[in-house]
Amino acid sequence: MAPENQPTTGPPNFTGENYHIWAIKMKAYLKALNLWEVVELGEPAVQPFRVNSTLNEIMKYDELMTTSPRALTCIHSSLTDVMFTRIMTCETTKEAWNKLNEEFEGNNRVKYVRLLALKRESELLEMKDSNSVKEYSSKLMEIVNQIRILGETFPNQKVVKKILVSLPDKFE
Repeated sequence: MAPENQPTTGPPNFTGENYHIWAIKMKAYLKALNLWEVVELGEPAVQPFRVNSTLNEIMKYDELMTTSPRALTCIHSSLTDVMFTRIMTCETTKEAWNKLNEEFEGNNRVKYVRLLALKRESELLEMKDSNSVKEYSSKLMEIVNQIRILGETFPNQKVVKKILVSLPDKFE
């Protein structure tokens, strides 16, 4: 049985597709295990033992010494063998995370261009007479969610307005 406040399932699998979805799930998984900080900040600074260290200090030291390897193991176990070979030389969790992020999400310039393309796609998206409202709204929400994943805000009011403006005359 899993300890209290711990995930009951393993880390999300990453095969090389839908990186953004995997990254969100993996971040939540690592946060649930109190391991996310080592991804963001890197290796914790560990003070050497004093001669007369307390039990509490020894436990804290052990926790700090195992945090990064545990987080790295979580990332390793979430990857297929093909994905693992891309980060197998990374020695820290932060290095492995950043390498996957750069490869699958791209640098800031790539993200900016992708964001512009998605915004344009959302603006040009029109509902055809053959589409149902559900089909159209699903397509729009797919684009909106990709925009949100890239860090841009896209208010729900804007989504509703887009749907209402795009409705064909038969809905008047």
